Amino acid sequence: MVKTFYQILANTILANVTNMTVWFALIFFMYLETHSVTATSIVSGIFLVLTASLGIWFGSLVDHNKKKNVMILSGVISLIIYIIGFIIYLIYPAETWKDPTSVTLWVLVLLLLFGVIAGNIRSIAVPTLVTILIPEDERAKANGLTGTAFGISFLICSAISGLLVGAGGMYYVLILGIAMMLLSIVHMWFLPIPEKEIVHIEHQPKVDLRGTYALVKAIPGLLALIVFSTINNFLGGTFMGLMDAYGLSLVSVEVWGLLFAGISCGFIIGGLFIAKYGLGKNPLFAMFVANIIIWIISAVFTIQPSIILLSVGMLIYISVVPFIEASEQTILQKVVPQERQGRVFGFAHSVEQSASPLTTFLIGPIAETYFIPFMTTGAGVGLIGGWFGTGPDRGIALVFTVTGIIGLILTVIAMNTKYYKLLSDRYLHGGVEPMPETGTS
Repeated sequence: MVKTFYQILANTILANVTNMTVWFALIFFMYLETHSVTATSIVSGIFLVLTASLGIWFGSLVDHNKKKNVMILSGVISLIIYIIGFIIYLIYPAETWKDPTSVTLWVLVLLLLFGVIAGNIRSIAVPTLVTILIPEDERAKANGLTGTAFGISFLICSAISGLLVGAGGMYYVLILGIAMMLLSIVHMWFLPIPEKEIVHIEHQPKVDLRGTYALVKAIPGLLALIVFSTINNFLGGTFMGLMDAYGLSLVSVEVWGLLFAGISCGFIIGGLFIAKYGLGKNPLFAMFVANIIIWIISAVFTIQPSIILLSVGMLIYISVVPFIEASEQTILQKVVPQERQGRVFGFAHSVEQSASPLTTFLIGPIAETYFIPFMTTGAGVGLIGGWFGTGPDRGIALVFTVTGIIGLILTVIAMNTKYYKLLSDRYLHGGVEPMPETGTS
């Protein structure tokens, strides 16, 4: 079974590189062709909203079908969409893609977005396969390997997406996407995955949001964990919205791109560490320690305008992120019934991911209206400007520092609540929560 899991991870890397490259390339292509920041932001917003809203439905799809089948389905949907997108791209002249109001452009963009988002079915299926294939005491390490697979995918697509767009727009991107997705489907088709029969209970809904929520509430502390992760993502949206602007205030775009690709190796480093050593006796404790480290880093890595300080801080930050992801997965894999895990993972994914888009959209105007003036011509110049620095870039830096302090305070408070103790006790001493009698399957 371990060999099967390794092959699933290899297949996941192949599929993730394909979908993430199309996504990154689409953003680059949209901006380079239209030169419209607004259009590019709208695409990012649509992607995040769709990702958050479809999680529960994807989770129900995973629960009610063989995991192998849904991963093949995910790949087939993406493949068909990429082929259609490639045909559209070839049919229309190059001038079509330069107009941000072009209906054809938006048809292509939305089509490819759905192709990328179809890959999220796989991201929900993989942690449920960890439950099926890996013994309980080894699941934390397996989740670490899953994080490593994501890191490898992220690193590869970061390196090639810009090069492909620069060489031929979306032409080479979609050719590569079609070829790699086809290879992924064929490999998965012939990969034997031992799964028990899926049990369906009559007269009960398949998506069953009410039953899923009831189960989450029934597990002491689990809903609080999801709320805590949602708040963390809300704060973390700050970095999505402002990090590029801050990095580009320190170095050129070329240096920033190469630097970010190198820093993304942190995903691999963190994942490999977990794969080697695990998460300790209590993954919830590991998760909170990781959050404390992240928020301390966030509070200090922009305290001075130094690319070295920023780079080291970001490397530590990204290396710690897999601990948070693996901890939550390991907890859910133990306390949630296997037949419900897809929907619970999907529910958590939808709720937690819904926060980042809101912050990403809001933080830019907030920074421009309050923080940048505060550190440029406002009271901040006299209060802390002497040691913190002044100017627009220091206003952005102050946003990171304040966010880090808030995140640290909230994490310490959450760690001292009864919900932390209840969920820790359930993981360490309790079993799987039985499913509610009403509205489940």
